[in-house]
Amino acid sequence: MTAHLQGSLFDQADEIRLGPLTGVRRTVLGDGAWIDLLPGWLHGADALFDELAGHVPWRAERRTMYDHEIEVPRLLAHYGERDRLPHPVLDEARDALSAHYAAELHDPFTTAGLCYYRDGRDSVAWHGDRGGRASRQDTMVAILSVGEPRDLALRPRRGGPSTRVPLGHGDLIVMGGSCQRTWDHAVPKTARAVGPRISVQFRPRGVR
Repeated sequence: MTAHLQGSLFDQADEIRLGPLTGVRRTVLGDGAWIDLLPGWLHGADALFDELAGHVPWRAERRTMYDHEIEVPRLLAHYGERDRLPHPVLDEARDALSAHYAAELHDPFTTAGLCYYRDGRDSVAWHGDRGGRASRQDTMVAILSVGEPRDLALRPRRGGPSTRVPLGHGDLIVMGGSCQRTWDHAVPKTARAVGPRISVQFRPRGVR
């Protein structure tokens, strides 16, 4: 499963590698929630996109909504704690994030969920990762994005204005604190001509 990706002019590296996490910058959202951002953490992100798009066993899903079965508007893949990730740099990313956030996270990142947004019609609706212990505890979800940038929108559950963060070409965002319980996030559809994007979501054990 592949789609045409317009490569980034700023990332023409042949070697797929991570940069340091020392440049990560935190934004406090409120209600105990925060996000950390690090643009371009992954070098060679376009090359990794090609690897993942062509070799991950992507699956389409259908879900029941209001008594109707609908197609999930993106392709999915999931890797559990004992599964080998589809590229060694993703193992490195998971280990680096676990080490960097050890004092706050207390548990390592263990699982990886992948989403393939093929074009602007693919999306994910407003939600929080509140399954399992995330429904009652502060936790973290780290997202590494490759491919064309798409907006990740965030808004407080209690009401208020939303904010958008464009993510792609190796960008990292970490949603932490109470973010999954007190804020929602989404990847909205867009009528703009946009290329494909893949996001890799790292989560600790018991968070879904």
